[in-house]
Amino acid sequence: MALKVTTVSLVGLLAFCALAEGDYRVSTKTVLEPIVQRAVAAPFNGYIREAPLRAGDIVRVGDVLCTLDDRELRLERLKSASKLEEYRKEYQKAMAEREAAKVEIATAQMQQVESEIALLDDQLAHTRVLAPFDGIVVSGDLSQSLGSPVEKGKVLFEIAPLDSYRVVLEVDERDIADVQVGQHGQLLLSAFPSDPVGVTVVKMTPVSTAKDGRNFFRVEAALDQPHDRLRPAMEGAGKIEIDRRSFIWIWTHQVVDWIRLTVWTWLP
Repeated sequence: MALKVTTVSLVGLLAFCALAEGDYRVSTKTVLEPIVQRAVAAPFNGYIREAPLRAGDIVRVGDVLCTLDDRELRLERLKSASKLEEYRKEYQKAMAEREAAKVEIATAQMQQVESEIALLDDQLAHTRVLAPFDGIVVSGDLSQSLGSPVEKGKVLFEIAPLDSYRVVLEVDERDIADVQVGQHGQLLLSAFPSDPVGVTVVKMTPVSTAKDGRNFFRVEAALDQPHDRLRPAMEGAGKIEIDRRSFIWIWTHQVVDWIRLTVWTWLP
């Protein structure tokens, strides 16, 4: 009797697994990336005077990220202004004496000095490095580098918006054939494991990447709804909803595919 009951139970379980269907979802590793990441560079060669903000701080457009020392620039402008005044006097004297050659020379000198003053004014207007938009400072900490020199073009900060993210899904090459643009899924972040986030696949990159001993494809998804607590570089696990298939296929398809590939490789 025990053997019959066991046999009937196993047959019923197999029949259930073969006939019953469930949601087939592809599991992936996920990373949050900002859609836009703006680099804030040094506008000219100078020295760091103040740096009130650093990586992790929330900023608003126009907030001062850091301030460059402007004392040398102001001294240079005073010197240029003095030169300009001298050249103007020479110009007026040459005009009074009607010496055309001296007039041309003084005019050229004034134009040169005026260009220098315009450049210095532009640099003085950019001594305060401002946030270009609302967001979060992703990288950059000058609080330990006050007084240090910086070269023109050096990246001081990187800022990303707080409301525009893309979800990068690392889909294993064994599952990429089932993934298509427009499919929906869910994301669970390590920081918020009890708060699932809905996503939709928007882009697939047809190039595989080797990492940690496996090959995967980069698939990008968009958030279905904005979330205030999300931050760049957060990681978690995602599941892409494919369709409904039998439970026995869902549980065994990876093993069956591996056996099929191995046997085909061994065959002559």
